[in-house]
Amino acid sequence: MATGVDQAVGMSLVAFSLVLFTYYSVWVIILPFVARDHFLHNYFLPREYSVILPGIAAIMVLICIGAFTAVILWKNRKPKKND
Repeated sequence: MATGVDQAVGMSLVAFSLVLFTYYSVWVIILPFVARDHFLHNYFLPREYSVILPGIAAIMVLICIGAFTAVILWKNRKPKKND
């Protein structure tokens, strides 16, 4: 059973993901159709970052997965038997 702390952490992660998804969706889907002088552009980074930031995040995730896999394989390595 999940404790109150586990539920609070889970709900905060869900809320953070929802905010991030909404922000990115507005930034990438809606903002290109809004005039450049509109005040809404003040709340978002330049459009170039909409490709750069997810790319960097994807590279970091792949590096972490690769490092985790390497550590697991290294720890589970069995020494060779000498006959």
